[in-house]
Amino acid sequence: MVDVIDLSESDWAEARWLVLAPHPDDETLGAGALIADASAADRLAAVVFLTDGAGSHPHPDEASRRRLVQTRRAEARLALEHLCGGEAPEIVFLDWPDALPHPQGSVAALATAMHLADLCVEHGVTALAVTALHEPHCDHAAAALLARSVVGWTGPQLAVFEYQVWSDQPPAGARRAVRTKGVPSDLRMQALQAHQSQLTDVLGPGFRLDPSRHDMPERDILYLWEGSDAP
Repeated sequence: MVDVIDLSESDWAEARWLVLAPHPDDETLGAGALIADASAADRLAAVVFLTDGAGSHPHPDEASRRRLVQTRRAEARLALEHLCGGEAPEIVFLDWPDALPHPQGSVAALATAMHLADLCVEHGVTALAVTALHEPHCDHAAAALLARSVVGWTGPQLAVFEYQVWSDQPPAGARRAVRTKGVPSDLRMQALQAHQSQLTDVLGPGFRLDPSRHDMPERDILYLWEGSDAP
């Protein structure tokens, strides 16, 4: 049983947030309400994208891959502008290869964790939101492991919360969660519509987000990872 309370009534009501998304569009699907809420309260430090997103479409050549990467970056910026009321927050693209995450403990993974830890310290981040470890995609799980390793560099004062994009069940062992304020459904839909490469054939054959996922909730549920600071 998970104890869910409103974020505004929790120990993290005044937290400063960093959102880590595996791919452009995950920020809207899994944490769109958090992003809108934290931005409106001037408590959103940055949104970080782990991978380059190039795995959603096949590529006949390198130019095609580069075009998709640049398209997905532009889509992410536009989606965040919608969620944040017209001005996107700081955005960081880490450009890990899509669907080929660096192994935990590798030099590349450790360097990325240190980079994110520096970003958290620089911006006074006290809460990091990331996809849940049990999500059925290797990049989503890699993002969760990366977030946990960031705590090793910042110290336990950084709380890690997991959000869900593809999973319907809470993370195993989750005991506490916070619920964001609601956002208008049309706002979140506007943000999702920015990701045309994932919704249409604008770039040819490739991934298409199932229409059943277009109907997003007005509020996000964020599950506290109990390995982080848990007052």
